[in-house]
Amino acid sequence: MTHVDVLIVGAGLSGIGAAHQLQKAFPGRTYKILEARETIGGTWDLFRYPGVRSDSDMHTLGYRFRPWTRSKAIADGPSILEYVRETARDAGIDRHILFGHRVVRAAWSTEDSRWMVESVHGDETVTTTASLLYMCSGYYHYDAGHTPDFPGVDRFEGTVVHPQLWPEDLDYTDKKVVVIGSGATAVTLVPAMTDRAAHVTMLQRSPSYVMALPAEDKIANTLRRILGPERAYFLTRWKNVLVGTFFYQLSRRRPEVAKSMLRKAMVKMLPPGYEVDEHFKPRYQPWDQRLCLVPDGDLFSAIRHGRASVVTDRIREFTPTGIALESGTELDADIVVTATGLRLLAFGGMELSVDGKPVELRKTMAYKGMMLSGVPNFVFTIGYTNASWTLKADLVVEYTIRLLKHLDARGYRQFVPTNEDPTVTERPLMDFQAGYVLRSMDEFPRAGSRSPWQLGMSYAHDVVTLRHGKVEDGAMKFTRGRSRVEAATGT
Repeated sequence: MTHVDVLIVGAGLSGIGAAHQLQKAFPGRTYKILEARETIGGTWDLFRYPGVRSDSDMHTLGYRFRPWTRSKAIADGPSILEYVRETARDAGIDRHILFGHRVVRAAWSTEDSRWMVESVHGDETVTTTASLLYMCSGYYHYDAGHTPDFPGVDRFEGTVVHPQLWPEDLDYTDKKVVVIGSGATAVTLVPAMTDRAAHVTMLQRSPSYVMALPAEDKIANTLRRILGPERAYFLTRWKNVLVGTFFYQLSRRRPEVAKSMLRKAMVKMLPPGYEVDEHFKPRYQPWDQRLCLVPDGDLFSAIRHGRASVVTDRIREFTPTGIALESGTELDADIVVTATGLRLLAFGGMELSVDGKPVELRKTMAYKGMMLSGVPNFVFTIGYTNASWTLKADLVVEYTIRLLKHLDARGYRQFVPTNEDPTVTERPLMDFQAGYVLRSMDEFPRAGSRSPWQLGMSYAHDVVTLRHGKVEDGAMKFTRGRSRVEAATGT
C-alpha cells in the first residue's frame, strides 16, 4: 500500500495543472495521479471527432504559468493535447501518473487523518492512502454521451455515431451527413465535415446563440512579438477575461442589446435573405446557456457556399434512408451524428465515505465551488460555465496551496467545510439552463444562497477572494488530528 501527501484523480487539463503548481509550491511533498485511461489528456485525448477544438480562447484556457505561444487562439484538439502533454513532460509530472487506474471508492478516516482510495487496475484492486484527495476528473461520463431514444433508429440502414465515440475508420467522403444538435459540438462538426462530405445538414430542435471570433488573436500575436511570450500572455489573458466579462454582463443586464449585436453579425456572414430568426434566434436569453463560438465564422461560410444547411424541426422517426420530420419533410442521410449532449457524472461515479458513513452528494453543500461540506481534506475542480475552464482550475489549486500552507504554519492536519448557518438555503450547484446540466443536477452537491457556499462565475471576483480572502472564515474548520505515523503506532 502506497501513501502520498496528495492524490490527484485525473490526468487531463486540470490534473496536470494542479500537479504542476503543487509540486512547485511543495517540492518535498509526495503525490501521485490516478488516471483511468491509458494516456494523458482527458477530454482532449478522448474526443477525436472531425474539427474538435476549444470553445474558449487559449490565452484563458491555457495555464496561467505556461504561455500559449501558437498563432491560433481558438485551437484544435491535437494542439491542446500536445500542450497538456508537453506541460506534464517538461515538469516531470508524467513520472507520477498511474495509468489504467479507475477510482471506485474513497474512504476518509478522521482517526488516521487520511484517505484510503481504491482503484481498479485490470483485474486488481489497488489501494492508495493520501492526506489530501484532489479530484480533477471533470463532471461528465467518459464511457458514453447522451443519446435520446429516437423512434425507428433501428430501421436506419446508414451509420449512427455519437461524437464522444467517434470511429477511427468512419469514411464520410461523398456521404450525406445529418448532425443532430445545435451546441458547441454540432457547430464544430458541421463545417469540419464539409471538407469531404457531399453535404452536411445541422438538424436542430431549437437554435443556440452562435458567435464568430477570429481564429487568430492579432493583438496577442503582435504583443508576443513586441513584449515576449510571458508579458504578452499576461496582458492578453486579462484582455480576454475583461472582454468576456463585459459581454457576459451585457447579456445578463441588457439581453436585447446583446441579441441585436449577435444577430447583426450573423446577417453579415449569412447569404442574403437567409432565415436568421428561424435558425439562429433561440427562445432563451444570451448566456442562459453557453455561447457557441465559430472560428472565422466557418459555420456561416459553409452555409453561404452551399456545403452545409440548417434545418429547425422535430424528429418524427428514423426511416431506412434518413429522418422523417414532424413538418412532413424527410432528410436523406448516409450518416447521422447524434451531437445531442453529454451525460454528467460526479467524481467519476466513485463512492465516498467519511468515518464509515456514505457521503450522499445531494446532501452536501459545495464550499467555494471546490470542496464539500462535511468531507475533510477533499478538493474538486469545476470550471466556469461562462468562461474558460482553466481560469477556475488555476484558482482552485492556488487556493489549495494557500490552505495547505495555512495548515503547515499552524500544525493542522485536517480541514473540513462546515455549514452551521441555518439561514443559508440550498440552490442548484450550477445555475445553467443547458440540457445536460438540467438532466443531472439533482445528483450533484448543492450550492448555498450566499458566500462561501456558491459556485462563483466571475473570474475577477474569484481572483480577489481565492487569492487574497481569509482562509479562516468561520465556515472552514481545522483540527490537528494525528499524523499517519502516530496513528500507525498508536501514540
